[in-house]
Amino acid sequence: MLIYDDIRYKLNNMKASLDELRQALDLDRGADEIRELEAKAAEPDFWNDTANSQKVLQRTKQLKDKADRYRQLKTQYDDVLTLIEMAEEENDESLFPEVEKGFNDFCAELDRQTLTTLLNGEYDKNNAIMSFHAGAGGTEAQDWAQMLFRMYTHWADAKGFKYQVLNYLDGDEAGMKSADLLIEGENAFGYLKGEAGVHRLVRISPFDASGRRHTSFSAVEVTPEMSDDIDVEINPDDLKVDTYRSSGAGGQHVNKTESAIRITHIPTGIIVACQNERSQHQNREMAMRMLKSKLLEIKEREHLEKIDDIKGEQKKIEWGSQIRSYVFMPYTLAKDHRTGFENGNINAVMDGDLDGFINAYLRCSATGQWAK
Repeated sequence: MLIYDDIRYKLNNMKASLDELRQALDLDRGADEIRELEAKAAEPDFWNDTANSQKVLQRTKQLKDKADRYRQLKTQYDDVLTLIEMAEEENDESLFPEVEKGFNDFCAELDRQTLTTLLNGEYDKNNAIMSFHAGAGGTEAQDWAQMLFRMYTHWADAKGFKYQVLNYLDGDEAGMKSADLLIEGENAFGYLKGEAGVHRLVRISPFDASGRRHTSFSAVEVTPEMSDDIDVEINPDDLKVDTYRSSGAGGQHVNKTESAIRITHIPTGIIVACQNERSQHQNREMAMRMLKSKLLEIKEREHLEKIDDIKGEQKKIEWGSQIRSYVFMPYTLAKDHRTGFENGNINAVMDGDLDGFINAYLRCSATGQWAK
């Protein structure tokens, strides 16, 4: 029937993309790795090393989930074709809405899974550590930093990722001065790495009695969380360690003791802090992990031979240039200046609707074609 010809034609042309995706996902190698991991899990002493056993189980789950997602996608493709054949045999046009929906769902999932193949960086699969810093402007900028913090926690919730507040410094009157957030999930860093930079807000300030329009800036840093088996040499003499009483989102327990830890890496001026854990030892451990992540990310980005080559002025790079503007007045628009992607539904964006921006960044990174 003519009504189904267009969708069938498109599906036939997309068969090659489906096959290419399977190759890009390297599912055959993944199946071999699953067998190897399951053999390890069956060894008698597997649970003697709990940390390693958890990594093996997590990796096994990731590989199986990836294979399952592709199988479900292939099933979607086959189901739509079968439904078209059935509708044509019965000369039934009433099935067209169901066919159209199935086709659109397949296209969206194919696009999503294809994007994951672009996450092939060395640390893309890692968890992400996000750091937020209010720019100049006092309460206005501090409120904006908190809005960004909320936006990314909502995005994490929507993706099914877990997040943990590592450090939180309240603003003087509202908002926050800075915060560190650990987002845990497969490819968290790969998705979020393009969010690093300065974010600009234009709105009528709720803190201005005259109702004037204000422009505020806040910076976001994104680094991959490094596992404990990553060896990063840091000279203990280069560290200044302070303890203090936690505040903000730390919880009642930590507010009663000086369990929070702040570590300054003297050669670079990089400062990390953690107040979320229940003991000083745990906070120090997490803070050191954060420091290693930041130093290693800079080392990799600058193609340096060793951590000691990082100079103090490098910390300025973390602020970067303005990457995105969020306009609330006189019109509503969120626009990424690198990719040209924009979304006029500013409320949805602030509620975590960031996939359009993230996907556009990944595509531009893969093709090298950026907005002019």
